[in-house]
Amino acid sequence: MKNNLRTLHPLSWTIIIGTIFGRMATSMSIPFLAVYLTQVKGASASSAGLIIAVSSLIGIVASFYGGYVSDRIGRKKVMLLSIFGWTLVFVGFAFADAIWVFFLMNALNGLCRALFEPTSKALLSDVTPSSIRLFVFNLRYTAINIGVIFGPLLGLYLGSSKTTFPFLVAAFIYLLYGLTLAWQFQKHPVAAPESTKQISVKKALSIIQKDTVFSIILIGVTLCSFGYSHLSSTLPQYLSASPMIEDGPKLFGYLLSLNAVVVIVVQYPLIMIAKRYSTILSLTTGNILLAGSLFAIAFSQSLGMLAFIIVVFTIGEVLLFAMMDLFVDNIAKPEVKGSYFGAMGFSQLGSVIGPFVGGLCIDYFGAAHPLSIFTVLSMITIAGVPFLLIGYYRLKKRSAAAIAVKVSGGH
Repeated sequence: MKNNLRTLHPLSWTIIIGTIFGRMATSMSIPFLAVYLTQVKGASASSAGLIIAVSSLIGIVASFYGGYVSDRIGRKKVMLLSIFGWTLVFVGFAFADAIWVFFLMNALNGLCRALFEPTSKALLSDVTPSSIRLFVFNLRYTAINIGVIFGPLLGLYLGSSKTTFPFLVAAFIYLLYGLTLAWQFQKHPVAAPESTKQISVKKALSIIQKDTVFSIILIGVTLCSFGYSHLSSTLPQYLSASPMIEDGPKLFGYLLSLNAVVVIVVQYPLIMIAKRYSTILSLTTGNILLAGSLFAIAFSQSLGMLAFIIVVFTIGEVLLFAMMDLFVDNIAKPEVKGSYFGAMGFSQLGSVIGPFVGGLCIDYFGAAHPLSIFTVLSMITIAGVPFLLIGYYRLKKRSAAAIAVKVSGGH
């Protein structure tokens, strides 16, 4: 591990360290937004879910174009534009009052994330030797969860479920991140790969659309994202509104921090095991654990049981997200790698539908009927398994055919 750390590019270090503070800033504010909207602003659960979901809705379209544009004009311009834009968005959240303003700000939040995330992943891939990319992608994932350990606790301390002040803190953190990133780009220029500059958006889309394995897996991952989205949307609303649970917002903050701690503890042991197998099998196992955990929430009111469920949910999350970047990196055509990372953003359709469906279930069934709520959510999530397995067998068939061609060509 020490040798891997020594070989990291300075820009990789900037992204990883910046990710810690960026996710801390985000998780001290955004996860409590649904509670703030329903408890303080009087919004319905479905309206709050729609406001949460619009971030992912914008991301569905913008993430592909973010990755594509970064292939065309370079990672630097896209990353700096998005991160300074993000700073202004958090300022907007802090001073928002009307419900429609929160909707607009979260839409812009999704746009900035959709531009920044695939571009930063593509940059990590650009500046990292292929032999340690899995290590770097998972180091970034660890950084995310270090930030999420402290973010919710800081959010509880600052009263995120009752005030928008934490968004100002988040804005300041993102401003510092952006300035640091600009300074590092100045010291370590990174040009867009020459081979990608002449590829049109139509051509990039065509390459990805013809990749049937990627398209099938994308559907499965979308349903995984649907299940994962309930951790920060439906769960806090349910805990806050349930007559069987006391002090739901505080409980949610603790569970969110537990989620991040468990990621850090189990991530590397799980990755050591999972990397022996297909990345798609890891995605499938993650989907099953997410779906099972959602169903189990219906039978849990005690802190101990909810904590156990979050541990299982987190193991599924790790298997899903820790291997997803490597899957994309492995399957992507080199000349459109940023576009592939961006195209995986289409999976955020699950994160759009998830919060809205979760809110509708709470409104329709009522928070006193968790079995009905979480049965619906878990059944939709588990529907991703067939797509992931079909993708797995098709990828095996493709790989076998490629090996056969090489062997026959060699003779």
